[in-house]
Amino acid sequence: MLFHVQVEITLKPTVMDAQGSTIERALQKLGHDGVRNVHIGKFITMEIEANCAGCARSAAEDMCRELLANPIIEQFAVQVVEAEKECPA
Repeated sequence: MLFHVQVEITLKPTVMDAQGSTIERALQKLGHDGVRNVHIGKFITMEIEANCAGCARSAAEDMCRELLANPIIEQFAVQVVEAEKECPA
């Protein structure tokens, strides 16, 4: 079964987000005074062939630990969004 998976990767709270701070200051200079706590991250979507939603989630988490995220400075969240409907034969 084919599962649509979303992965959000962000810096851990203890890591300074220099890019987010730069964007926050730039937005404030452009007149967006109410902007605070800007954080930059990565959003990855993929399709995973797996037996069940839990297996798809586990595979995506393995991918994050092995390649997609830097475990020293980043954290990740995986969401299995939907499964492709199987057509009856």
